[in-house]
Amino acid sequence: MTLDMLPVGKNARIVAVDWAALVEEEALRLRALGVDVGSKLSVSHRGVFGGADPLALRVGRMTVALRRAHARAMQVTLLENGLESGQ
Repeated sequence: MTLDMLPVGKNARIVAVDWAALVEEEALRLRALGVDVGSKLSVSHRGVFGGADPLALRVGRMTVALRRAHARAMQVTLLENGLESGQ
């Protein structure tokens, strides 16, 4: 599933990112904030208007705002009790 589909409050791990779908500067900024393959995160809030932009992500102890267009470029797997689904 893509990150924009992750339900609020569910934990996930980023398993793939289509970096070519992002502007280079945005990709560098996201990596600097810890949003990269292998990162554990959760969606803590969605915007309230129309497209529900932005998404508020918890990455470690930080909260990062992310556009849905960026979230669609990231594939995630759900984590249950700290383990990936199916383990």
